[in-house]
Amino acid sequence: MVEKVYPMTIEGKEKLEQELEELKTVKRGEIIERIKVARSFGDLSENSEYESAKDEQAFVEGRITTLETMIRFAQIIDNDGVDQDEVSIGKTVVFKELPDEDEEEYTIVGSAEADPFSGKISNDSPIAQALIGKKINDEVTISTPGGDMLVKIVDVK
Repeated sequence: MVEKVYPMTIEGKEKLEQELEELKTVKRGEIIERIKVARSFGDLSENSEYESAKDEQAFVEGRITTLETMIRFAQIIDNDGVDQDEVSIGKTVVFKELPDEDEEEYTIVGSAEADPFSGKISNDSPIAQALIGKKINDEVTISTPGGDMLVKIVDVK
């Protein structure tokens, strides 16, 4: 069986490791304490506090398993062999939408650390897929669910 590889930056892996540590050392203990308190209320069949704590425990344990898998199969992005002006995972790209010249900036990261609200888009997204491998001054057509858009790459950092 071939395991999925999770491309990410070193910072992204460190963030996942911190979240995992927090879940294992703090959150688990808090939930166990909530379950103990809820059990003391008596009849578990009609105990909403107990059910809520058990649901949260299942969620946290699932997240721990997911994080452990992502960390185990993390592939740290190495841009040593990539030109400075070439778009790749781990780099920030600035482009202008044509013809209206609205400028946008995104950092392309692995799906494990994607956060569109902070400008980090997954390498699996339509925008990243269209831009990876392109260089400064290239014009690229990006196919999105909202339709095609033409952009010009202004900068790669």
